[in-house]
Amino acid sequence: MKSSGSAFRNVLPAVPSSGRRSALFALAAGSAGAVLGSAVHAQGAARPPEAARDAVVIRFDSSPYVPTPQKVVDEMLRMGRVGAKDFIVDLGSGDGRIIITAAQRLSARGFGVDLDPELVRQANALAKQEGVADRVEFFQRDIFKTDLTKADVVTMYLLPEVNMMARPKLLAELRPGARVVTHDYHFEDWLPDERITLDVPEKKVGTPGLAYVYLWIVPGQGAGRWQGKMPVAGGQVLPVEFNLEQRFQIMTGSVSVGGKPAKLVFAEMIGNDLSVIFSTEVGGRQVRHELLATTRGDAATGTVRAGNETPAPLLQGQAVLSRTARRAAYLGEAVPSK
Repeated sequence: MKSSGSAFRNVLPAVPSSGRRSALFALAAGSAGAVLGSAVHAQGAARPPEAARDAVVIRFDSSPYVPTPQKVVDEMLRMGRVGAKDFIVDLGSGDGRIIITAAQRLSARGFGVDLDPELVRQANALAKQEGVADRVEFFQRDIFKTDLTKADVVTMYLLPEVNMMARPKLLAELRPGARVVTHDYHFEDWLPDERITLDVPEKKVGTPGLAYVYLWIVPGQGAGRWQGKMPVAGGQVLPVEFNLEQRFQIMTGSVSVGGKPAKLVFAEMIGNDLSVIFSTEVGGRQVRHELLATTRGDAATGTVRAGNETPAPLLQGQAVLSRTARRAAYLGEAVPSK
């Protein structure tokens, strides 16, 4: 981590483990809280002695360098679903352990950037030593001058204010469906799709003994009026309309089925996939429906599950939708506020 001093830290409530939808349900309902604590930032500084490098903060030009514990590295890669086809970029790469682990264990490719030339030299030397220099590389570079367009996954361990400065760049440059994984610090009102708390006894900074890992899936733009037909419970195919507003990945608005209002329960964009849960009356009772449709521009096709049991049965036939009116999604401030 690299910082000129201490800072306050906002931490979303963490749970031992959470799936993406349950986390978003809770957070969208307003359960986010804040905890204040000291903060450090993961970019730059001289490397600590090998025996103590996971426990000691070394200052270099008034900036601490704090490596991510290996247990946290492993969890970040798991949550980011990193695989052999992925290209990963680590912003504030330090000794290179995240990218090198991804190359060694998961056959991923990628690069890391850091401000400190000695750490960059050490990371490249370690990549060569571990036999992955043909898959990974490290550069002395400003994170804000780093091209992210190739990245399938971006990893970060930066101060909260730096996260917020980087947020517009991430949303502008990463394709829908790309994943962002952070250690300890989040993106404020861009709610995480998944989060986890780890017991890490050797961790001495931030919240000693605990590490928070967050995952975001970059959303596509799904806001607007979608109209078409879809199968519903009872074997019918009915006209539907979704009138949706979008804030980051969360959707709000209204639904009608067969010309009658339905109850919108939850909706989100998962990359380019539109996911809508709603309840509508079928045969005199309210039945829950779950639509998952892949959007391609202003067209969408997908599947529907219907029923009040979990998991609900998959219905025969496809939902076919067209976007007849577009609305811009809100993806935060274009320029980071100070």
